[in-house]
Amino acid sequence: MMSLRWMDADGHPVAGIEVKLPKTTLLVITTDKGYIMCGALDVALLNERLADRGIIAGRAVGVRTLEELMEAPLESVTHAARERGIAPGMTGREAILRML
Repeated sequence: MMSLRWMDADGHPVAGIEVKLPKTTLLVITTDKGYIMCGALDVALLNERLADRGIIAGRAVGVRTLEELMEAPLESVTHAARERGIAPGMTGREAILRML
């Protein structure tokens, strides 16, 4: 099952996507410029094999809800995210605000 709901990022609406899969749930919060995701995100793949796309993304591990994803520190980010001032350790909310 998949669900989409609008979330608030300091007054800005952002899309929260939850995909229930067997034994795991994928979590994504996205803007029109980039996204943050649960531990399933392969940042190395985005940085290496898809570098030409300049994908702005961050990964948080150990999160189980969209709310946790918004508040969790990012474990890793893409090179394109770093260019926007997004860094590991920053909360998902801080990163999302820099993607607006």
